[in-house]
Amino acid sequence: MKRSSPGCSCAYAMNNAHAIVTIDIVLDRQNTCEILRALLHAILFHRLFGTIKPQSFEVLDVTMPGVADPTMERLVDEKVDIFWKGLENVALKRGQISVTFSKKDQRKAWLGITTYEEEVAWEQWIINAEIRQPKSDAERQQFKQNLAATLSKSLRTMLSHTSSEQGRGAVPPITNSEVSPFPLKISVQVGGVELG
Repeated sequence: MKRSSPGCSCAYAMNNAHAIVTIDIVLDRQNTCEILRALLHAILFHRLFGTIKPQSFEVLDVTMPGVADPTMERLVDEKVDIFWKGLENVALKRGQISVTFSKKDQRKAWLGITTYEEEVAWEQWIINAEIRQPKSDAERQQFKQNLAATLSKSLRTMLSHTSSEQGRGAVPPITNSEVSPFPLKISVQVGGVELG
């Protein structure tokens, strides 16, 4: 995993089971929900393979792609709200939102007599978010510049991963035309506790 300036880090790792793309971001209270929504929408934009209506989000002068689908919008809003409310109850303002894409595999049960369906992850996106509050106007200005650079870098990471041979090769065969042809799970964790 690569680390860079305190404001951001984007990394790509491949473990034995599936690809993991990590985005580390430091946010201020003012922009937290807006930025997390934009990041989640950008991930979904690059990984939903059905017919979608695109939209865009302007965040700190960075244009982020998104998905104009009522079901996906509700899911993203719900998870960002859970994250935000979870931060109210912890001293250390840090948490994680992960997006896991899976495929359904047929597995044989004991002695191979019966089969069952199992969800197997093929890719996971992890957003590690920490909330800090700048103390002065100069610090706030620098913070926003770093945050905009983090968003741009995150978007480049998404583009380079999803267009890479590894990123394209991780996608299982698409067998239906639903917006999300694969099982999709968005998890929220704050203070080491999974909230939703």
